[in-house]
Amino acid sequence: MQLILVSGLSGSGKSIALNVLEDSGYFCVDNLPLVLLSETARHLARSGYQYAAISVDARSSSDLKQFPNVITGLKDQGLDVRTLFLEAQVETLVKRFSETRRRHPLSDEGRTLTECIQLERERLEVVSDLCHRLDTSDLSPNTLRAWIKDFIDLDRSRLTLLFQSFGFKHGIPLDADFVFDVRCLPNPHYDPALRPLTGKDAAVVAFLQEDASVQKMLGDIGRFVADWLPCFIRDNRNYLTVALGCTGGQHRSVYFAENLAASFRSEYQVLVRHRELS
Repeated sequence: MQLILVSGLSGSGKSIALNVLEDSGYFCVDNLPLVLLSETARHLARSGYQYAAISVDARSSSDLKQFPNVITGLKDQGLDVRTLFLEAQVETLVKRFSETRRRHPLSDEGRTLTECIQLERERLEVVSDLCHRLDTSDLSPNTLRAWIKDFIDLDRSRLTLLFQSFGFKHGIPLDADFVFDVRCLPNPHYDPALRPLTGKDAAVVAFLQEDASVQKMLGDIGRFVADWLPCFIRDNRNYLTVALGCTGGQHRSVYFAENLAASFRSEYQVLVRHRELS
């Protein structure tokens, strides 16, 4: 049985993720206490389910330190276990709770909403460290649904290398393992003809290809990633996210993400995401 464990911060999009999984044929269980996870998974496997998804949240706080052992135990049973952790910036979560007027699961009379979010993040740290992390701060629901479907289609037996472009003025992605800053390079934004285009368009590509400093940095980042990838593979990492940032996330970072993805695609399982183009 393939089992996807979904966790993350309240308001980060876990309900959307579970809906996508359910629509894709997964039997879904929401907010299951961690203490019941192993037995539930065994029951589903014995019952003949091929695909299942279970959501675990911070209300299992006293048991969360056992999460790594639970994962190991499930894998020892022969289950194909995948883990997904959704998160978002504090400001985004506060806005979402304000718009929906929902009560935070950890709220009480002594905590503000911001304090609840911080407490939840601290409780789930042991979980997030073992998962494929997805920052939903600037994602529309449709984009999140598409990214969840990409996650489902991944080959679990291979490391997934994700190249993500972003704009620094919108914040650094929370799910990045490496962050590279390409803002020092020539900016197509200042050319009126290139400004409305993106790093995928031929005119912008030509503009950046002609600059020696762009090509040098592209080569340097590519060599850095290539040199250290074997180390992450030996550490049994399943996901590695490389974030490329420029000012607005439209031109340079997109160009870098696309080119780096192309250079690694023949040897590795590669995904490309453009946060600001979503």
